[in-house]
Amino acid sequence: MAGAVDLSALKARSEAAARQQAAPPDGGTGGGGRFVVDVSEQSFQADVLERSLQVPVVVDLWAEWCGPCKQLSPVLERLAEAGNGAWILAKVDVDANPRIAQAFGVQSIPMVVAVAGGQPIDAFQGALPEPQVKQWIGALLDALRERMPAIAQAEAGATGAEPAEEPEDPRFTAAEDALERGDYAAAEAAYQQILAAEPANEQAAAALAQVRFLARTESADPSSVARADAAPDDVDAQLAAADAEVAGDRAEAAFDRLVKTVARTAGDERERVRQHLVGLFELFPADDARVTAARRALARALF
Repeated sequence: MAGAVDLSALKARSEAAARQQAAPPDGGTGGGGRFVVDVSEQSFQADVLERSLQVPVVVDLWAEWCGPCKQLSPVLERLAEAGNGAWILAKVDVDANPRIAQAFGVQSIPMVVAVAGGQPIDAFQGALPEPQVKQWIGALLDALRERMPAIAQAEAGATGAEPAEEPEDPRFTAAEDALERGDYAAAEAAYQQILAAEPANEQAAAALAQVRFLARTESADPSSVARADAAPDDVDAQLAAADAEVAGDRAEAAFDRLVKTVARTAGDERERVRQHLVGLFELFPADDARVTAARRALARALF
C-alpha cells in the first residue's frame, strides 16, 4: 500500500486546524487507554502523522452503525494496551471525519491502515479474528523494529527488561583494532576472513570496501585532480582523482569522472575503471541518490 495514498492535503488541513485549536499534549486519550486515541481532522497531523515518525500508528476507521466495527475495535484496543506503546491505535469515526476516510480511500468499514514515517504502509478490511490481527501487527512491528528504536524500547518496558545487547563478534573486534592502529593490511585480511566464512555478510563487505578505500587515500596526492583533468586519457590519474574527490566529499564529481572514463575506454581498461567505480558505490548506502543516478549513467555508458 506504500505510496498509494496521498495524505498531503489532509495534512495541510490538519495543520491549519491545529493553529486554531491546539491538540492535548499527549494527543488525547478519548479511545479509552494510554495507547488509544480518538482522531479528528484537526488532530490528524499530531496524532497520526507526527506520532508515526516514532512508532507505527494503526488507524481504525469505523462508524457507530457498523456491527463488524464493534467486534474489531475492542480487539485492537486490547492489543494496543498490551503493546505498551510499541504502536498507537488511532480511532477515526468516518461519519464525523469524512475527509480522513476519503484520504485513505475507504470503500467499506471496518478498515485498518498502518502508518509509519508519515505514510500508509499496509492495510486490511473486515473484522478479522484476534489471532490474525495479532499476527498482522506482529509482522508490522518486525518489519519496522530496526528503523524505529522506540518500538524495542516500548517492548522492553512491557516486559520490565532492558533490550539485550548483542555480544561483540571477536572477528570484527580484531579488524577494528587493526584499523585503529592504522594497519590496513591486517584489517583487510580480517574482513576477508569473515567473508570467506560468510560470503553474504553485508557488514563485513561494507567494512572491507571502507578499509581498501582508506588504504588507497591515506597518501593521496592533493594535485591528483588537477593532473587527471590535464590528462583525461590517463586511467591511473582518473582513478586517483576519483578517490581524492570522494575523500573530499565530492562523490558526484568522482562518479561523473569515472563514468566519462568508462565511455572513453574499452577492453581491460574499461573493466578496470568500471570495477573501481562499483567499489566506490559500496562506500555509500545502496539507496543513496548519488549512487542511483551514477548507476544509471554507468549503464548508459556501457550499453
